[in-house]
Amino acid sequence: MNNTDKLDFIRIASACPQVVVADVMENVRTIATLCHQIEADCSPSIITFPELCISGYTCEEMFNQQALYENVETALERLIDETSNCSALIAVGLPLIYNSRRYNVAALFRKGRLMGIVPKTYLPNSAEFYEARYFESGSSLGKEPIKIKYAGQECLLGALQIFDLGRAHIGVEICQDLWVPISPSSYAALNGANVILNLSASNEVCGKNDYRKALLTSTSSRLHIAYIYTSSGYGESSDDLVWGGSCMIYEDGQLLCENTRFDRNATWIVADVDLSGLESARIHSSNYSLEGNWPEINRVYQHIDCGQSTSTDFRNKLFRPIEQHPFFPGGIEQIKAQCREAFNIQVTGLMTRLEHIHCSKCVLGISGGLDSTLALLVCCEAFDRLGIERKGILAVTMPCFGTSNRTHDNANSLMKELGVSCKEIDIAHAVKVHLKDIGHPEDLHDAAYENAQARERTQILMDLANSIGGIVVGTGDLSELALGWCTYNGDHMSMYGVNAGVPKTLVREITRWRAESLECKDTITDIIDTPVSPELVPGEQITEDLVGPYELHDYFLWHFFDGDSPKKIFFYSLHAFQKTYSPQTILKWLKVFYKRFFSQQFKRSCLPNGPKVCKVSLSPRGDWRMSTDTSSKLWMEELNTIETTINK
Repeated sequence: MNNTDKLDFIRIASACPQVVVADVMENVRTIATLCHQIEADCSPSIITFPELCISGYTCEEMFNQQALYENVETALERLIDETSNCSALIAVGLPLIYNSRRYNVAALFRKGRLMGIVPKTYLPNSAEFYEARYFESGSSLGKEPIKIKYAGQECLLGALQIFDLGRAHIGVEICQDLWVPISPSSYAALNGANVILNLSASNEVCGKNDYRKALLTSTSSRLHIAYIYTSSGYGESSDDLVWGGSCMIYEDGQLLCENTRFDRNATWIVADVDLSGLESARIHSSNYSLEGNWPEINRVYQHIDCGQSTSTDFRNKLFRPIEQHPFFPGGIEQIKAQCREAFNIQVTGLMTRLEHIHCSKCVLGISGGLDSTLALLVCCEAFDRLGIERKGILAVTMPCFGTSNRTHDNANSLMKELGVSCKEIDIAHAVKVHLKDIGHPEDLHDAAYENAQARERTQILMDLANSIGGIVVGTGDLSELALGWCTYNGDHMSMYGVNAGVPKTLVREITRWRAESLECKDTITDIIDTPVSPELVPGEQITEDLVGPYELHDYFLWHFFDGDSPKKIFFYSLHAFQKTYSPQTILKWLKVFYKRFFSQQFKRSCLPNGPKVCKVSLSPRGDWRMSTDTSSKLWMEELNTIETTINK
């Protein structure tokens, strides 16, 4: 795939050199060597180093020595010259004297040009930190950046600078700036910054790294930014403190990459940040529309043109974690926690509905498949928590032309093992009569043939609910709603859809998790292992053969909901499923996704109530407002362009 630059990724590195306190020339040699190594290895657009890395953070009283500052300036000039053939924007920390005041600053330079110098605003001056003894706050410089001459070049000195590198708009914080109630990054983000560099010197004590991560997760998520954190490591003075050399890169609350702390060697990490994803997150958020309500926001930032980002080929190697299953990412324990949370949302939603309408009866169809199994488990748990006998749950199995012995037996076993009221109604005769009434040949297995069964089942459930004074609990899931893989006014309809916010891949995981604590585990395990099928025609009918793999469609849905373009979704899918599906297969089902999603909006427009479970919701009363007449032309044309490219 060509033109990956238009996908709006930017490659960023965070590097921790081994420093020698006060030996500025040795530190510059180390930093320059690292820059060239990183450049040769992965061609990043940005490289960030720690706070005061040219001098060392632990110089202490040496920060009172004029000789140190003179040599630092000379060293920076040499570093800029020695890295002039690097394409990355480089940020390093150093001490600087301006107007007889000392400042802890970050210098940013690229291709031999000093782009700007940003001072630290908030100086820690408690516990083990005594920075106010040596430095002034950057706020003493005033709000407007000042033009100075440093390291043989003219540039601006001041906090209110944003460095523009293509579509990356870069703000700078230094260590403590992150830890204060309202960080400088908040103002920078509200004035357009989408990447924040933090040059830090943060020592290690037990529990501190967890707190750092909490801060970085919260800040990057709250501001919808990429946050690059780089802290001092080996070589700093160990008089009373230890420096771990923490490097982390976050994007909108997600940790993209981190190093192993306490390494005595120079370390560095790299990650590819999705700038268009950050922009989409901001567009979806209403927080960035509140600028007029924040009087302090309207600060005048100087935008520094740093040129275009490095031309990087992201096709062969993408430096970011790619989750095949974004609805339940992570390891086993994280998945279990996600399942527990989702299940509790479903249960609580149903409990609330039952109590609100003073109802103690539920009716639902049980097919022996995944969706109805999960819906029944939700009903059982809701009734248990409300103190209602499970006999108030009427579970109905309704076999017809395509029902297999396996699903029929599993449905009956499940109902009995869970102790609910059971009923079996064979609908074959009723459907045959209906098909005869409308003049439809019984051997013509078309949409009318299939949908007649779904609508007959729904009619039975609705009438049974009326007869016992209960409600019909819907079993259809989020993936089916996205694809329109449901019968209008058939299984599409209910009085409360407990699975409406749960994608098919997560339905499977929740059901598997819930089964672990139940005596009917064996039955549920066999249900999980049964291929998903509507069972509406005689013989084998596998849903994923007809409409495509649900793991792909759920992946498409997640990124589509984020606002990603077809090209971006295809690109991500190639990396996520490179060992599973060919590019042609991915594109085939991506086309199916777009075609069905646009054409089936009319079904979602009259969706029954059901709880929002994940960040993706297709409720017409909630997250998803879409005209039923929306054209898919723009999206399909982009997919056709991709097809032309991969077929060359």
